[in-house]
Amino acid sequence: MNELRARTRGPVHVIGAGLLGASVGLGLRERGVEVTLEDLSPTTVALAADYGAGRVRTADDPAPALVVVATPPDVTADVVERALAAYPEAVVTDVASIKLAPFLELTRRGIDLTNYVGSHPMAGRERGGAVMARADLFKARPWVVCRDHETPAEALALVEAVALDLGGVLIEMTPEQHDRSVGLVSHLPQVVSSLLAARLASATDQAIGLAGSGLRDTTRIASSDPELWVQILGANRQPVVELLDAFGADIAAFADALRDPAQAGAKRRIADLLAEGNRGVARIPGKHGSSEHFTTITVLIDDRPGELGRLLTELGELGINMEDLRLEHSPGAQIGFAEIAVLPEVAERAVSDLVERGWRTL
Repeated sequence: MNELRARTRGPVHVIGAGLLGASVGLGLRERGVEVTLEDLSPTTVALAADYGAGRVRTADDPAPALVVVATPPDVTADVVERALAAYPEAVVTDVASIKLAPFLELTRRGIDLTNYVGSHPMAGRERGGAVMARADLFKARPWVVCRDHETPAEALALVEAVALDLGGVLIEMTPEQHDRSVGLVSHLPQVVSSLLAARLASATDQAIGLAGSGLRDTTRIASSDPELWVQILGANRQPVVELLDAFGADIAAFADALRDPAQAGAKRRIADLLAEGNRGVARIPGKHGSSEHFTTITVLIDDRPGELGRLLTELGELGINMEDLRLEHSPGAQIGFAEIAVLPEVAERAVSDLVERGWRTL
């Protein structure tokens, strides 16, 4: 039971009961907020209801205070328009991953957007659907809210209340700022990851057998839904194309230098591009959104039940806080590698204490 009362005033009606919509429902229901659900697919909405994300809306239900549109991007504007017409007293928000295209389309249609506040939680999973929904999906994740000077304070407050109740970190942006930003940190990585993974389709089994964590890290999101990404990329095409052109220029410059590394300045160009990557990755927020850097220690784990749990328990007993964890398996061997990120000042002690307890480290 939560000690603090939910900020969100219900009922909340969620249109689109997939991953994001069902996760919104699960999180709000956990806070005691009344949630109703709607989806074009009877199976999808029934599944979300069965998982506890809310109940299927009926004609007898009272009008909602807030409508959350969680539909695919290519129908977001249509659904927002219908929601504004069906529930004229309600505040309507959407959680689509693009913000400018729906806003421009609704404006072009002459829709009164007084009660509309676009938003976007920067959260998701490689697989979609209500079956993948989680009540904690949005915890500590940025939640962008797009408003203008005409947005009523009470409408903004209700959308912000949902984001805060679900654990999101509020950020205000214009639709243009949002789309350019997600183009860089979300849409471009998706394209690069997918194109890299596509090179593996024709690779030999022998080559694939050598794959390690580096390849897995860079292709993790390549398993995302192509149909959804066609919609997202098409709606945000201008920023993404500009980013792809710039990225392509970097690739071409790198390839030219590598083609003849003996030429004057080639090694420096290669090093400069790689070093720029070092500077860029250092800016990516880490745990709790901080830019704090950690030291990674690698512990060898026998591939049998309970070993990872034992390692984590002993780290707790030693008073070592684990900031991050990544697992790697050795192909053909009954052993794994646990890469554990810790604060630099405790790394040496962590290694010595673990070795003293019989663990093997690299």
